[in-house]
Amino acid sequence: MRACPNFPADAARRVPELLARVADATAYRRLLCVKLALDGRTAAQIAATVGQHPNSVQRIWARYRREGEVALLGRPRGGRRHAHLTPEEEDALLAPFLDQAEAGGVLVAGPVKAAYEERVDKAVPKSTVYRLLARHGWRKVAPRRRHPEHDDGVQEQFKRSSSGWWWTRSPARRPPRKRDDPSG
Repeated sequence: MRACPNFPADAARRVPELLARVADATAYRRLLCVKLALDGRTAAQIAATVGQHPNSVQRIWARYRREGEVALLGRPRGGRRHAHLTPEEEDALLAPFLDQAEAGGVLVAGPVKAAYEERVDKAVPKSTVYRLLARHGWRKVAPRRRHPEHDDGVQEQFKRSSSGWWWTRSPARRPPRKRDDPSG
C-alpha cells in the first residue's frame, strides 16, 4: 500500500488548519486519515489508529482526491432519502383536498391514497398516506367522547327524576345473588 497518495498541493497546509477547527468527530476522523497519510503512514497503520478498516481509509482518500475538502468535512446525515415526491410535489398533491377540508368536508384517506398512487405510478401502503398527512400538519380526527354541549347537572337531574333509571339500579330492587353453596 502506498504511504502517501496523490493529494492536492495545499493539503499539507490546509488539513492541520481544518483539524484545529472541526467540531464533528466523524469529520475529525476523516481529516486525521489524510493528515496521517501526509505524515507517511500506510492505510493499515492509519486504520489501526482511527479504528477503521484499511479499505475505509482508502475510500476517504479517494473521495478527498475526487471532491476536495467537502468530502472530509462531511455531508449532513438524515433527511428523506427514499421519498417518492418532493415536499413541493406533496403540497401540490394535497392542495385540492385542502380546499375540500376548508369547505367543511371530511377528508378521507382513500381518495388521497388513490391520487398519490396515480402520481407515483405504483401502489403504496396506507401508512405512507398517513405519514404524508402528518408531515403536512393534518391529524386523524376521532369522534368526541362527549357532545360539546354536554351538561353533567342536567344528566344527573334526568337520572334522579326518571323512575325507570332508579328502578333498575336501586340496590333494594336487584334480585338476590345465587349462591353455589346449598348450605347457605
